[in-house]
Amino acid sequence: MKKIAFIISLLFSINLIAQNDELELNQVVDSIEVDESIKRISLGLKIGIPNIIGGAVEGVLPILGNRIAPYFNISSFDLDVEDVTAGLSYTEFGSKFYFGNKGKGFFVGVGSSKFASTLDFKDLSLDFGETGTGSVDLDVNTFIIKLGAKTGGRIYFNFELGYGIGSIPEELKFNATSTTGKTQSTTEEIPNIPGVNPGGGILIGNVGFGISF
Repeated sequence: MKKIAFIISLLFSINLIAQNDELELNQVVDSIEVDESIKRISLGLKIGIPNIIGGAVEGVLPILGNRIAPYFNISSFDLDVEDVTAGLSYTEFGSKFYFGNKGKGFFVGVGSSKFASTLDFKDLSLDFGETGTGSVDLDVNTFIIKLGAKTGGRIYFNFELGYGIGSIPEELKFNATSTTGKTQSTTEEIPNIPGVNPGGGILIGNVGFGISF
């Protein structure tokens, strides 16, 4: 008789535990708001500084009222500035927090960026009376803080303003080679690259458009 009572008590306890686990699972599911009217994936282009023109992808997560949206931006381009040819690439990733609950409207974003460039200097004046050329890399990592807004709908538009906190040198030191093959160590100022602030960080400002689904 005691064994039967023990088995009944055990089964009853297991049933209560199962019901409690199911309740907790339902609470977790309920906390994830899945609104099918929200377009969660956005693909588009951004035009501005420092990226000039590049691709952008964003995904709105069904958590915290559809306010969290991880993003990734990438661009690669060549730019002629004064007597310098710059091969530039810019990548940025992070997350946006929308103030509304539809994955659109005003937002604040934080992230990380990498600005990589190869600078080819031409017509450098060297100490021994000749001119030469030289090449040097400039790689900068920054912490991004930005504000912006994005429209809803199948076709979206957005704008962003922000700043990349980092440390950009004011000058670059490298070896230059003259037309006769002589080499010399030289120091040159960073050319005027849009959005790049020598001695400071990177200014961010762009407009974008694309499709959402």
